[in-house]
Amino acid sequence: MNSFARSIVFLLFGILSGVQPPQGLALSFLAVNTQPAQEQRDGQHDFDFNFGRWKTHISRLQHPLAKSTTWVQYDGISVVSKVWDGRARLFELEADGSAGHIEGLGLRLYNPRSHQWSLNWANGAKGVIETPNVGEFSNGRGEFFDCELFSGKLVFVRNSFSDVTKDSSRFEQAFSDDGGKTWETNWIMTFTRMEDSP
Repeated sequence: MNSFARSIVFLLFGILSGVQPPQGLALSFLAVNTQPAQEQRDGQHDFDFNFGRWKTHISRLQHPLAKSTTWVQYDGISVVSKVWDGRARLFELEADGSAGHIEGLGLRLYNPRSHQWSLNWANGAKGVIETPNVGEFSNGRGEFFDCELFSGKLVFVRNSFSDVTKDSSRFEQAFSDDGGKTWETNWIMTFTRMEDSP
């Protein structure tokens, strides 16, 4: 789905559910298609920092959007490889913790027309690719959004990358069930470099 179509989905979601999309979100998708191509920032290399092998710590909120304060912890390894000469990245994760074993696979795809990334995720326990997040980096922070069903209710999902250095970074996932007015973080990953990619 291109960025214009995605903005329409967010607007329709707002109309049907009576909530507004996160501030500026739909407009930012529309703006991408109205700017002349030469003025748009090429973000193809925004994820270059992520290539390699990483020690990965995960904190997961056990019951999102249920006023839960119980977090479970996992530790593992993630590997990020280059695909299509850098226009895509493959993210592989394995981690273990008190709540069990996690296997995850992420495919990050760069769209040269919209100058945005889509983050596609599959949990090894389900074996299907979930709704992609779409967005971009600005001032060293990446933000990616979608809307999806969670416990029978449409929610906004925000994935973000921050604190990016050559040897570390931070990822957070948050949900909003009030149209983006408030967000609850439910998944945090911190990465510490083990080795560079070959």
